[in-house]
Amino acid sequence: MKVLANDGISKSGILALEKGGFEVITTKVAQEQVANYVNENNVSVVLVRSATKVRKDIIDACPGLKIIGRGGVGMDNIDVDYAKSKGIHVINTPASSSESVAELVFAHLFSGVRFLHDSNRNMPLEGDSNFDGLKKAYANGVELRGKTLGIVGIGRIGQATAKMALALGMKVIAADSFIPTVDVKVEFFDGQSITTTIVSQSLESLFKDADFITLHVPAQDGYIIGEKELAIMKDGVGIVNCARGGVIDEVALVKALDSGKVLFAGLDVFENEPTPEMTILMNPKISLTPHIGAATGEAQDRIGTELASQIISLIG
Repeated sequence: MKVLANDGISKSGILALEKGGFEVITTKVAQEQVANYVNENNVSVVLVRSATKVRKDIIDACPGLKIIGRGGVGMDNIDVDYAKSKGIHVINTPASSSESVAELVFAHLFSGVRFLHDSNRNMPLEGDSNFDGLKKAYANGVELRGKTLGIVGIGRIGQATAKMALALGMKVIAADSFIPTVDVKVEFFDGQSITTTIVSQSLESLFKDADFITLHVPAQDGYIIGEKELAIMKDGVGIVNCARGGVIDEVALVKALDSGKVLFAGLDVFENEPTPEMTILMNPKISLTPHIGAATGEAQDRIGTELASQIISLIG
């Protein structure tokens, strides 16, 4: 039985699938050619990340398809309900990338509060000629310890982010319409741990109370953060989005950054991918990454082996 891993899969995932008797194809097939390739090569399983879309047209065109797998959490690039209505299994790996995304959130937070994103742009240009000027420009750093982190969406990734925040000595608050309370366990290297309960509050109160805000929600029909929400936030708030593009009104965000209402933003995802707006890319107050939340070797290993395990248990 053949598996097409169209957006790639880790070596550990390939080995696990081959051990289970599957042939793994890692050829990158263009979006418009996916259906033809699946049919011509008798592919039973299609695995994607965020690049390849598996919509109704592909599902209808591929009667031999048995499983569609998403290496990651969000499945907005797959017509999930329609696939299931056709008897196709749809799987994902919700737990595999949580730690990697959470660490990227803190990379953006640390970068923002210490101006690393801007300093790394300017030091090569002016470090030798304007050292003292740059030193003065980046002298007003902020510590994360003791500050309040507001987490919008306290699912697996939100909880992983909460653990890191608690370990840093931050206060954590959360808003989630589906998870009223959650126990978060912070585990240490020596086997000890602490557990704390986080009770979900309203979005409005989170926006008012948080020093920093991080979003961990699926794709939305509208903005979670727009002009109205920005207006009720604390002056000097920091905002990070490593979830999905389109949940923040980028025009309103740039306006808030320019006015000083928002101290900095960290963006891994954008309204227009893969061509973010130039006003976002060139803003000195925005820390930027190209949608790499789950792009660590460890996460990709976990994703590959978890997908393999699910596939083998379903049709192995």
